[in-house]
Amino acid sequence: MEDNYDVVVIGAGPVGLMLSACLLRLGPYKIKHIDNNANPTQIGRADGIQARTLDVLKGLDLTRAIFPRKPGYIREVAFWSDHDDESGLTRTGSARTYPNFIVTRHPFTTILHQGHIEDIFLQDLAKRGLEIQRPWTVDNIYHDASPSSHPLQVTLATVDGHQKRVIRSKYVFGADGAHSQVRSLLGIPMIYKDSKVHVWGVIDGIVDSDFPDIRIKCTVRSAKGSAMVIPQSGNHVRIYVQLFSQPDGADPDLAKESQIKQTANDILSPYHVEWQTIDWCSTYRIRQGVAESYSLHERVFIGGDACHTHSPKAGQGMNYGLLDAHNLAWKLHLVEAGFLQRQLLRTYEEERKHVADRLIEFDCRYANLFSAHVHGERMASNAEFIRVFKENTLLTSGYGVEYASNSLIDSGTNSEFPTTVWKAIPGRSLPIATVTRVISARVVYLEQDVPFNGSFHIYVFAGRPSQTFHALSDLATYVASATFPLHPYQRDPPDRSYEARHNPESPFFTYSFIFNTELSSIDFTQCLPRPFSVYRYHTFVDDQPARAYADAAAHNSMGIDSTKGGVVVVRPDGYVGCVLPLEEGPATGLALAKYFAQAVVGTG
Repeated sequence: MEDNYDVVVIGAGPVGLMLSACLLRLGPYKIKHIDNNANPTQIGRADGIQARTLDVLKGLDLTRAIFPRKPGYIREVAFWSDHDDESGLTRTGSARTYPNFIVTRHPFTTILHQGHIEDIFLQDLAKRGLEIQRPWTVDNIYHDASPSSHPLQVTLATVDGHQKRVIRSKYVFGADGAHSQVRSLLGIPMIYKDSKVHVWGVIDGIVDSDFPDIRIKCTVRSAKGSAMVIPQSGNHVRIYVQLFSQPDGADPDLAKESQIKQTANDILSPYHVEWQTIDWCSTYRIRQGVAESYSLHERVFIGGDACHTHSPKAGQGMNYGLLDAHNLAWKLHLVEAGFLQRQLLRTYEEERKHVADRLIEFDCRYANLFSAHVHGERMASNAEFIRVFKENTLLTSGYGVEYASNSLIDSGTNSEFPTTVWKAIPGRSLPIATVTRVISARVVYLEQDVPFNGSFHIYVFAGRPSQTFHALSDLATYVASATFPLHPYQRDPPDRSYEARHNPESPFFTYSFIFNTELSSIDFTQCLPRPFSVYRYHTFVDDQPARAYADAAAHNSMGIDSTKGGVVVVRPDGYVGCVLPLEEGPATGLALAKYFAQAVVGTG
């Protein structure tokens, strides 16, 4: 008899592990998770965690396992280049990793190699009862079109072929890398941006060097090639070096360790690098591409390198892959829980493919600037290189991701905004805001208050209490009515226990109320209408100044009137779903109902 599973995950790199970690936080899912490697990654490979990714990992309570491992932190990037007069390398400029307009709790890139990252996930999954089956691979995936609770027949086999097993599953997630077996079984082609393949080498280790910026992230571009220096934890350093370029289809002999070392010294000359120890050394080809599609029948999905490949230069591969898994996990959960319509699983491909296309566009340009001056190519000016880097810092931080309008993103009349303005925009991640919890008088990071738990978050920025009480009362009356789309999912009575403080009414949604007043002047009984009184742990005052605002910083950071207020609906992944005015009468409730009616089961 075939075993039934909720999800089969193929690949136990960070992306596959992320999906399992997310799902097991959302419900008691039965997961079969396999990997074709006999052992987890021990050293090397991906190592840069961007700010937005740290936000997401914080929601999973995983950052507390990252920081004790003493990662490296990149706060500045230096640019080096040579001159036509052959006077040698000089430092031509520098830039902050994240400029001032990027408002984040983590104004740095965190450097921790993939072995550590996988180990953090593996320890977390082991505590939740999931072990990775190794070394196994997938032989076949068959989708049964007839009605079935587990429509996928999945054939697994040991890598040596000695054992096979057939199981059934509701879903399959392929996170099995650039040479994905899952993608191959689905017959999905990769669409490549450029026919040229750039070959680079990389070495991790402890070095002795007179290069002045060996402990700062550097880009080095000279007539002898290009390099990138990445400081890691302790006195460890990673150095990337450009080796050569080949046309599409070529199979160059990959360089040996000695050639990579020599190339690094040639590029950095007159400075010298000597390796005292080597942790990891590899050679790889840069090929920017995106899969033609990301799923089959919204049952089989691919993520990470299985559906988008790019250079490590911008430090995005693992980050975008982790966000792929995060995006998919809550949608699978809410569909399986009977809250979201199944057709909304299509938004996984719509959203993640769009942002991958944008990333590949930038990465192709950036990698080509890095790899110029080979075989007679013109090397872009240093000013052009720096400009491209600076123009794309919002994208590389992760905060530049913006999803287009769909059933989960209602952009309404919001227009494009310059990157120097930070506010709540549908399709973008919720800006940070610091407030004070009324019940405990404790300062709280609003966007971090509720951990990742699969629920939508309705933030009511309630402005001045004297001005908005009637609007709040009208909203409370409307959402309590039987016609409100979320009404069937409300508990009756609500759970007022401390354990249910984040979701007293429903596991699928919650509210927070932020008043623009002083802590000493707020009164629950006067400010919160009775139907909302269950959210006493989610009632805050907007009394904490921020860098750009002395007063009503949370309201202003969201772009919301600090007197009249407004409503921001945030999806379980932290992205803004819609922004609404807070008005007297039924208008706000109707607009909120319209948003959820597009997505909730039984209303679409």
